[in-house]
Amino acid sequence: MSVNNLAFTAPHFKATQAGQAILEQGGTAIEAMVAAAATIAVVYPHMNGLGGDGFWLISEPGKAPIAIDASGVSAERADQDFYRGHETIPSRGGKAALTMAGAVAGWQEALSISAEWQDNLPLSELLNNAIQWAEHGSEVTDSYLAAGQKTFADLATLQGFSTFLNAGELHQSGDVLTLPVLADTLKKLAERGLNDFYQGSIAENLAKDLEAAGSPIRLSDFQQYQAKRVTPLSVTTSQGTLYNLPAPTQGIASLLILALYDRLHTLGHDETDMAHLLIEATKQAFIARNENVTDVSRVPTDLSRLLKPESLDAMLDSIQLEKAQAWPHQAKPGDTIWMGACDAEGRMVSYIQSLYWEFGSGVVSPSTGIVWNNRGSSFSLESNSLQALGPKLKPFHTLNPAFAELKDGRRISYGTMGGEGQPQTQAALFSRYVYHNQPLDKAISAGRWLLGRTWGDESHNLKIERDFADIAAESLQQRGHDLVIVEACNELMGHAGAVVLHQEGDAEAATDPRSDGLAIVSRLNS
Repeated sequence: MSVNNLAFTAPHFKATQAGQAILEQGGTAIEAMVAAAATIAVVYPHMNGLGGDGFWLISEPGKAPIAIDASGVSAERADQDFYRGHETIPSRGGKAALTMAGAVAGWQEALSISAEWQDNLPLSELLNNAIQWAEHGSEVTDSYLAAGQKTFADLATLQGFSTFLNAGELHQSGDVLTLPVLADTLKKLAERGLNDFYQGSIAENLAKDLEAAGSPIRLSDFQQYQAKRVTPLSVTTSQGTLYNLPAPTQGIASLLILALYDRLHTLGHDETDMAHLLIEATKQAFIARNENVTDVSRVPTDLSRLLKPESLDAMLDSIQLEKAQAWPHQAKPGDTIWMGACDAEGRMVSYIQSLYWEFGSGVVSPSTGIVWNNRGSSFSLESNSLQALGPKLKPFHTLNPAFAELKDGRRISYGTMGGEGQPQTQAALFSRYVYHNQPLDKAISAGRWLLGRTWGDESHNLKIERDFADIAAESLQQRGHDLVIVEACNELMGHAGAVVLHQEGDAEAATDPRSDGLAIVSRLNS
């Protein structure tokens, strides 16, 4: 297809600039995403990092999208005996660092796809931006400062966490964060190849540091790990075909909400009806998700069956326009970044990278500067649980990058961070843009809602931003929603973004004012 623009969006402007620079050099959307992923690991280290996980949705015009599952499995030693004496898996510290980090393997697997399109740029070029920011420093963001204040008491004394402190104390606004040890690790990856993270000296150093911190991870866990290409889940609606990731992610929930709303949206008359119907669809999607999503080896049913008409019809029976379903629900936290890209050939990427909670386990490898995820803390120590802990299993993931191909020719890469809020924010921005024809930037910036708990929050009620509450709160309460009003433009609602490529070749992109992000669209030189 003929493409007129390059586009990139990320929740930190330096990541957007890194990705866009690669696109403007003629790099692929995948190469741009790797550059941005490395950069955002440096400048937004509370949200994501090399010690975390990644999921990719990659679309080449005229071909079915490809997904990459770059999430880690639990260590061979991560069993019930290792956690004897614990009622639950610790959320912080060495014992929380129990799953392999898949993000770097995902970069490598994605670049192997990019190499099928054209010769890849050198790794030194793709990682250079991240190396420069790690060496010379990047000014801390308000989001980073807030995460530090929230986690200081729990994390300050953990192995290596002083990396993220200023002489043992919290950073202040205007401070510059340098990560020299991480810079050296990125240089080694650029020189030796990304596989050094799993097979070389970086793996050896990480394994020693993690064991010293009390983690069950050992060198053999690194050496056995591989990211995998997987078939995305998909559902076709009146608007087009929507794609998302299969288990162990909650991609099924994101697809279910929009598949249900596709059948419901004509019942509504205004923004309040839209929100109510999406919230009710969310409840049905989360019930199905919680009953079915776990490691792929023990998913109780074929998830695609949940998207069949008869399954959707059954869920619709529980949704009413004027009444909210009662909602006791155990929510899932999560902390993440999402980024989107479109290159000169119309190839698009929807990518998500995460540590789980802010700063993950809080354990930082002193020899590599890498902070490790705590995704495995979502396993259960109850043997009869769908999420029961065992070796070489993947925990439930809130992560789910989204992609859609509409019948009018538009292709949309979209997503957000925000744990439980991810499917809800995806549904809000997609519905506003596709069903209600709002401009892309407004569809993202407009007041949002969140059912249940997002990253760092314990309550399970319905939260709505003040600007949306002004028009919707009274009606939602009358329908039975237990709601609380939070400030407008609230980071609690996630960091959303989207890139759209129109059929005639024009691209547009938008980012969330709730983040430190930037969306860039540049004209291709003809």
